[in-house]
Amino acid sequence: MDIHEYQAKEVLSNFGVEVPPGALAYSPEQAAYRAREMGGERWVVKAQIHAGGRGLAGGVKVCNSDVEIQEVTENMFGRRLVTHQTGPEGKGIYRVYVEAAVPIDREIYLGFVLDRTSQRVMIVASAEGGMEIEDISADRPDSIVRATVEPAVGLQEFQCREIAFKLGIDAGMVQQMVRTLQGCFRAFTELDATMVEINPLVITGDNRILALDAKMTFDDNALFRHPQISELRDKSQEDPRESRAADRGLSYVGLDGNIGCIVNGAGLAMATMDTIMLAGGEPANFLDIGGGATPERVAKAFRLVLSDAKVEAILVNIFAGINRCDWVAEGVVKALREVEVNVPVIVRLAGTNVEEGQKILAESGLPLIRATTLVEAAERAVGAWQSDLDQSTKVRAV
Repeated sequence: MDIHEYQAKEVLSNFGVEVPPGALAYSPEQAAYRAREMGGERWVVKAQIHAGGRGLAGGVKVCNSDVEIQEVTENMFGRRLVTHQTGPEGKGIYRVYVEAAVPIDREIYLGFVLDRTSQRVMIVASAEGGMEIEDISADRPDSIVRATVEPAVGLQEFQCREIAFKLGIDAGMVQQMVRTLQGCFRAFTELDATMVEINPLVITGDNRILALDAKMTFDDNALFRHPQISELRDKSQEDPRESRAADRGLSYVGLDGNIGCIVNGAGLAMATMDTIMLAGGEPANFLDIGGGATPERVAKAFRLVLSDAKVEAILVNIFAGINRCDWVAEGVVKALREVEVNVPVIVRLAGTNVEEGQKILAESGLPLIRATTLVEAAERAVGAWQSDLDQSTKVRAV
């Protein structure tokens, strides 16, 4: 789960990371009021969306008066901001963060991530901040500092000092950097985060180290331990299909293809998508219904896949171990009788109670396309989709 910049800054400040003064606004008038309330001569207005690259896309503006703030925010609210991370559809701007401008001497990149290879938290930093880490790695690989944290002892002060020295931090400011690093690490570990990124972390003209921007991502599976973090979720920034799936206990990732996938198990889902691609098609989603594939759960999965207007065929691929093929078959039949399905449905069942499942499908009287192997199922799904596509093209031509 991602959160907004202003939320990440509030979380990090609670762990001792210093941030500039700022306030949230939901309207141009409120944004101007927030600036007057903070005082000062210059402010930065930042669109709050779950994506990077806001500055280049016009989502970050420096303003010199409350009148200018109101004009800038009037142009932001309701607009869809398109960055290199949002895709062409962009993300809607429904709130802005008004922050006091600070004099910047240096910009630094700082990130905390899970390194799957070493099974450790890795700190990635660079003296070249203000740009994407991929660009820094490509343009100035020697500037990147890496350090892993031993889980048994946590992040030690000597490690923080080493990082500070490698980044060229002045001796008089090293202790500030130590507090910043340890605060980020504590937030990362105590809140079950999967990423903390501050870009840029700035050194100001009055020798302070401030988080000028912040991003945090959290492990969805651990949110039950942190209700205060779960409450920060903003569904307006998420794919609505994925939000609906999460609310129904389903794992769903929307893709750009036309063949919907209903599968149990992440590994089988990946294999199914690969096989569809090999057969000449393109998957419309990754949907894992998990171990409890009850008829009701399968019916929910059908409704979710069909809510995507791009779906022109559905492939159900179930390998029943914990599941039962007869349950899945009942769910497919129930869904097709309750939900209007105007696309071909291909079903491949294997495993526990497969004979009973196949019998239920055969006796249902529904226009299902059955398959016995994954390759056969993928080929029939692509064939049915192409046939349906050709037919619709002929109808439009007539």
